[in-house]
Amino acid sequence: MPSLTKHIASLAVLSFSSWAFAQPAASPPAQPLSKQQIEQQHRLAMKKCNELRSTGKKICEAEADGKKSIAEAEARVAERNSPKTRMQLAETKADAEFEVAKARCEDQVGDARDTCRRNAKAARDKAKEQAKRDSQTNTQSPSSNAATGSGVESPSDREKGTR
Repeated sequence: MPSLTKHIASLAVLSFSSWAFAQPAASPPAQPLSKQQIEQQHRLAMKKCNELRSTGKKICEAEADGKKSIAEAEARVAERNSPKTRMQLAETKADAEFEVAKARCEDQVGDARDTCRRNAKAARDKAKEQAKRDSQTNTQSPSSNAATGSGVESPSDREKGTR
């Protein structure tokens, strides 16, 4: 019976985590939560986690911590919406997802656990790299010739007669 309870708790946590991390990285909420609201939600989530046991509790705590970190990063984006803060938000989401995935890996043993951890780390690293690329493309100007000042006319510039 404990196995059934464990699986039900895992399913509840999985459905919660898919909702928590489904928010797009570049769009902060319309009204960010205040620090007090973030702390209050975190305390409530941690209180619910205390009702769980073992791996389910660790997953729940990782999700609660991740949601708190994401909410704080979203508040920073709302304060100052810049490529840097948006990149930090995306990285925070990647780290939060990694921590949850790492906690889920604890249910497995041996090589399966190692593979699970490697996959979680690879997903985090890929998400962070994507955040960096997105941040860099958002800071560059649309015209690469004008940005570099190279003075070299591209074939498309000649066709358009822009130079």
